[in-house]
Amino acid sequence: MAHVEITEFSVSQTVIETTVGPPRHSLLRRVESLLGLLVEIPAAILVVAEVVILFAGVIARYVLHQPLIWSDELASMLFLWLAMLGAAVAFRRAEHMRMTAVIGSAPPAVRFYLDAVATCAALAFLILIVQPSYEYAYEESFITTPALQISNTWRAAALPIGICLMAAFALLRLARDGNPRILLAALLSVAGIVALLWLAQPLLRPLGNLNLIIFFVGVAGFCVFAGVPIAFGFGLATLGYLALTTHTPLMVLVGRMDEGMSHIILLSVPLFVFLGLLIEMTGMARAMVAFLASLLGHVRGGLHYVLVGAMYLVSGISGSKAADMAAVAPVLFPEMKQRGAKPGDLVALLAATGAQTETIPPSLVLITIGSVTGVSISALFTGGLLPGVVLAITLCVLVWWRYRGEDLSHVKRARGGEIVKAFVVALPAIALPFVIRYAVVEGIATATEVSTIGIVYGFIIGLLIYRQFNWRRLPSMLVETAALSGAILLIIGAATGMAWGLTQSGFSRSLAAAMTGLPGGSASFIAVSIVAFVILGSVLEGIPAIVLFGPLLFPIAKAVGVHEVHYAMVIILAMGVGLFSPPFGVGYYAACAIGRVDPAEGMRPIWGYLVALLIGLAIVAIFPWISIGFL
Repeated sequence: MAHVEITEFSVSQTVIETTVGPPRHSLLRRVESLLGLLVEIPAAILVVAEVVILFAGVIARYVLHQPLIWSDELASMLFLWLAMLGAAVAFRRAEHMRMTAVIGSAPPAVRFYLDAVATCAALAFLILIVQPSYEYAYEESFITTPALQISNTWRAAALPIGICLMAAFALLRLARDGNPRILLAALLSVAGIVALLWLAQPLLRPLGNLNLIIFFVGVAGFCVFAGVPIAFGFGLATLGYLALTTHTPLMVLVGRMDEGMSHIILLSVPLFVFLGLLIEMTGMARAMVAFLASLLGHVRGGLHYVLVGAMYLVSGISGSKAADMAAVAPVLFPEMKQRGAKPGDLVALLAATGAQTETIPPSLVLITIGSVTGVSISALFTGGLLPGVVLAITLCVLVWWRYRGEDLSHVKRARGGEIVKAFVVALPAIALPFVIRYAVVEGIATATEVSTIGIVYGFIIGLLIYRQFNWRRLPSMLVETAALSGAILLIIGAATGMAWGLTQSGFSRSLAAAMTGLPGGSASFIAVSIVAFVILGSVLEGIPAIVLFGPLLFPIAKAVGVHEVHYAMVIILAMGVGLFSPPFGVGYYAACAIGRVDPAEGMRPIWGYLVALLIGLAIVAIFPWISIGFL
């Protein structure tokens, strides 16, 4: 989702470059293209390798009953390379998640300056962390992997190499785009802030926990609002805190980032991202939408109900909200506009369904929570289904009210035979989300194994049944998967490092004491959490907010008597509301980009849908059974 929003941003950036900055140098452009190709090709190959290795492991374990003891280890080694090369690809394509609401409203010259500051800030972090990453990779040479019996440096070397590649792309961008005066001002601004903090080091260390506010609120907040990609903003704040106020070696920060990105559960992230692109390309999403439209298309507001239902179904296959919205909206929007629906209302409902389906497995947020908190993935997958239904009902009630007078005199009701035919055509696609959920919930296979099975299933269905498999799109899909996965995983790594820094400072103990001491017990704790995650979701996007505060808040939730799965559903939905709420939520702008609608047109209608979502969220929060009744 953030991927789509940032793609839109990169277009606006191009406009700024052509109107303010000098022409691009052809030599630099060729060098950047060549280097980009040298990174994209192995990144795409790594996505294929992950699918092949993990699927071979599935066949060996469940069909041949002779597990490949090396498959998970090899997949884990390649996974870090995929994450770092994917992050480099995302950097080159300006697809790292960042908040653009503030700089997007600035004049072109100021926006170009802030874009240059963002690149310089990211470059500063990369330069400062490259030596510790090399030291970390060297230290890993003393560790031998248990199955393959090779040095762990082969895996850890991905960190310094990926960091150097991102630094190279940053330098090429600055040299290529440059208006010398603006770039010099940006470089001096970043260098001046870094130098000021370095000179203030003797004053900072005696401040104790006040440094948490200076770095994790001040520095991180400034970076986020200034448009610095979130991962690099988090990295700068944590690196500054550790380097200037503690005696902790910076290599430890690299280790924490590696730990955050390398969790075995996260292996499924690129696979579910690719699966989301696959269902759109093969026509599986279109078949599901067509079946739902044949059922409900003749009733008032029927296609709006179809949009809500289709997002629920498609979210059960893909883990990426951007892929979900891109698969559903182009199929439904033309017909909905012909029926008189206003474009602003359509993108408002699309954004609302993005928030509504955040808990639908295999949501990447669910997988991330399982990774950073240790909550059972199976329990999260089971608990996420009904909360999505509750929010779907509240949205549909509002749709009924808004479209109760819709004129359907020109709409022909589908006959029984047409409905049956649409169901038969859609059945292979509809079966996939149920297979995914059943396999994980019943413990038949892990989320990672199921994602590989889903990809193979998608290939077979696309080739043999729907016959809409476009081989020419496959390379770009693989690169897009690597880029989006790299952006997500780098944020997880940076947020893991920040969360570790907060924990080591004693902040987690202070937070636990404050939250457990709230009057009203668990009810007050949940209410405060909802408000906090609505704000965090709008500013930070969902995954970094979860990684940063999940390890701190879940133990507190357990201490005040809130079930961890119930708490997970509440904060995910709260985060989703913030993520898709204007003016800051990047998810809203992603929906507008996918629907090709001016964001201003959806500002007014979306507030009604947000109220409906908040009502549904309150119901989920008040009645824990909705989340844990079937565990």
